[in-house]
Amino acid sequence: MSSMIYKKKSPLLLFLLPAFVFLIAYLYYPFLQNIFNTFLDIGGLGRAADGVNDPWYENYARMLTDPNMRTALKNTVILTVCTVVFQVSIALILALLVDSIRVGSKVFRTVYFFPIVISATALGLMFNLMFLYKGGMVNQLLLKMGLLESEVKASGKLVVKWLDWKDQAHYMTTMFLPVIWQYVGFYFVILITGLNNISSDLFEAAALDGASGLKKIRYITLPMLRNVLCTCLVLAVTGALKVFDLPWVMFGAGMPNNQGWLTGTYMYDQTFNKMNVDYGSTIAVLIVVLGVILSNVANRVFKPTEDC
Repeated sequence: MSSMIYKKKSPLLLFLLPAFVFLIAYLYYPFLQNIFNTFLDIGGLGRAADGVNDPWYENYARMLTDPNMRTALKNTVILTVCTVVFQVSIALILALLVDSIRVGSKVFRTVYFFPIVISATALGLMFNLMFLYKGGMVNQLLLKMGLLESEVKASGKLVVKWLDWKDQAHYMTTMFLPVIWQYVGFYFVILITGLNNISSDLFEAAALDGASGLKKIRYITLPMLRNVLCTCLVLAVTGALKVFDLPWVMFGAGMPNNQGWLTGTYMYDQTFNKMNVDYGSTIAVLIVVLGVILSNVANRVFKPTEDC
């Protein structure tokens, strides 16, 4: 019976056809239409194009001279580096720690994964309250630790020099911390699953040979996790290009002084706020191209092996 299923391909095509139609209608057609829109003059959402741009590559030339686009690319590159360095490494450390305990491991797995299931809007508002200019938790903590300057006026009122966490000196930290924190749990789950797939016989054999905990990690755990780590690193690189929700909720349209743009937030602002639909489509194409290039580079640099 099973051999007949593989010989007759028509039932397989019948089941694949709905998914294929869905992909064409909601993925490939919109993407091709978006590329076509980059050459048109579209003044607003739902409006017909006023013709082809003159010259036709006007939006692509504009990206080369747009200072906000350069800022968005710079910030996105920095975020990508921070994501690879901090998100994956913190997730790896947490996975190793949780895997080494036997009591309460399920609790830690739930706690670390919890930020993923929370709405990005709720997280953005929560971090806004934490970094609030005066009454935020971070400023209050710094005040209690004596790290903020304060003085008592003649009227007896305490005046504190609060830190503005959204100013020019702190906005990068304020923007990147929530993004990095939210997705640590995502990579933690992937890595802890990879750790569970490593045979305990290897560790027992290493223990008999007198290997310490650090040597087990270096010579057994990390080599056996290579493919899983490669997957996490590729996801981290490509995912940084698509970050939008948390920074938008916290900063809005590129604050402060248009220095907080990311490629995702700048694309949204141009499309839905400035109504430059054609220019927003051009930025979207750039994000896709960068995603394809970086994912291929990451796959080559962190190339998985067939040994693991």
